Amino acid sequence: MSMNSADLPSSAQAELAAGFAAHLCRWIGPGAVAELGAVARAIALAAGEGHVCVPLAELAARTKGEAQQLAQVLLDCGAAVAAPPPADSACPLVVDGEQVYLRRFFDFEVRLAAALGKLAAPLPSPALRAPSPASGRGEKVDWQQVAVELARGRRLTIISGGPGTGKTTTVARLIAELLTSQPDLRIKLAAPTGKAAARMLEALAQRTQDFPPTLRQQLPTEAHTIHRLLGAGTQAGHFRHHAGNPLVLDLLVVDEASMLDLALAARLVEALPPTARLVLLGDKDQLAAVEAGSVFADLSAGWRFSAAEAARIGGVTGVAAASLMTGEGEPKLVDSVVWLKESHRFPADSGIGRLAREINAGQGAAAFAGLGADAAVGWINDEGDKPCAATLTALAAGYAPYLDALAHSEAAAVDTRLDRAFAAFDQFRVLVAVHEGARGLSAINAVLTRHAREVLGAGTGGAFWAGRPVIVLRNDALSGLANGDIGLTLPNPADAGALRVFFPQVGGGYRAFAPQRLPECDTAFALTVHKSQGSEFNEVFLLLPATPVRVLTRELLYTGVTRAKKRVVVAGSEAVFTAACARRAERFSGLGARLRGVGT
Repeated sequence: MSMNSADLPSSAQAELAAGFAAHLCRWIGPGAVAELGAVARAIALAAGEGHVCVPLAELAARTKGEAQQLAQVLLDCGAAVAAPPPADSACPLVVDGEQVYLRRFFDFEVRLAAALGKLAAPLPSPALRAPSPASGRGEKVDWQQVAVELARGRRLTIISGGPGTGKTTTVARLIAELLTSQPDLRIKLAAPTGKAAARMLEALAQRTQDFPPTLRQQLPTEAHTIHRLLGAGTQAGHFRHHAGNPLVLDLLVVDEASMLDLALAARLVEALPPTARLVLLGDKDQLAAVEAGSVFADLSAGWRFSAAEAARIGGVTGVAAASLMTGEGEPKLVDSVVWLKESHRFPADSGIGRLAREINAGQGAAAFAGLGADAAVGWINDEGDKPCAATLTALAAGYAPYLDALAHSEAAAVDTRLDRAFAAFDQFRVLVAVHEGARGLSAINAVLTRHAREVLGAGTGGAFWAGRPVIVLRNDALSGLANGDIGLTLPNPADAGALRVFFPQVGGGYRAFAPQRLPECDTAFALTVHKSQGSEFNEVFLLLPATPVRVLTRELLYTGVTRAKKRVVVAGSEAVFTAACARRAERFSGLGARLRGVGT
């Protein structure tokens, strides 16, 4: 957490941190020590950056003191309590070994670790199966099959893989096997955002087209956002389903699990019934959640199988048990994690596949050298504070098919027009790293709004105009709209041509909303890379900031690049690009340490 110019907090973050520090000092009263303000401010800033805890050594460096001495000072003045905190303690900070937590985060982390520890236990006796004739004994390992067999015998399975590695195919195979032996199995699908949930359902439908009709009839017909699944109400943080009123299901599959923050993950796992299975799908190399925690990355940091589990899986798949016991990375959960590494969408030598791999490896020079060398990976040298002419031209060209679809489908039926508009809009997306500045979200959306209104003759008045794409910024129980949902603004013949914002529904069709009925929203020509998670586009234009900033990491580059299915164009400077490749996103957390060895 040592700070340079790229690490300076935003003014809003700084104000919140200063407010927390002042509140804590007032709460302590005359007993407040000189170091307390600086420590409280650092902890609040860390929480805003997604850290669950802060090492005492980091805090001691701020106060030019010694770690254990600082811990004792915090305990003595009453600002902190030692772990485990008494239930009736009101102390806002918890000292746990070498870490300091906000009490709220400590409680969520302990609860999540306990719930996962129970979930990671093996099933009593998974049904024995004969070896698969396609197991490929002695040949290349079919890691999808390994994942299916692992999930058959476990209540918790974590499957990590990049785009196109077969996570959905693996789940389809698992569901088919489970439904064959348990036709009444109650299955739920969920994802952190509505877009990710819709994509999950669509992808699963595609992977199961060849299933027998009777089996297809048993498949889930809807996918939920996690908030909707848990029964979120109008009061933030309160859900209908919890440990005392668990979800009604036998198998829960969660896609895009890298977007799960600590608090939501804890509430989700606690809401599972005692006998349910949980399958988490995600990409350990993607950006973590916007809120505190890096739950999926912590859980999937490594994999290893015990001798007994390796023998069981090997007996069915034909994979040598010894190769399943070696593992990779730093396993936190034994017998629960599988990595899928072979991409069927991006071959290793393809432009996007190679670029993603080199970014992940921190090979900035090699990654930069490949930009522009392949039709699938373009580069625009754009080093100014404002986007250059070539960038602006590319942005306008990217949305030309969408604007053309709007201009030439006015006579079509509304659903047909919406189908065409959404299909065209989802072909291309501009992604940015930051909100502010001439290369940030607000400015780029303003540029593209002016261009679109001019092309469509939409004038300059009114926040909503025919053609405006919008993204919902918060979950709204009243409307049923979720954070990340994207809608298009068009005249609605059913309402005398009044402007309505249409949102696609999972499973087909659209819902129309009057603009004034929408929760907080923004224009969606450009998205932050964070907001793009769970989505894919044929072509992505990734606009880098003019200078290195804290949020610009290899994880952000990797996530942005892999949103593209066919082509990605990066615009920026070589220095900013290579600096991002060298910078890893790090989040302090104690979850891995609490789980290490679980399942052995």
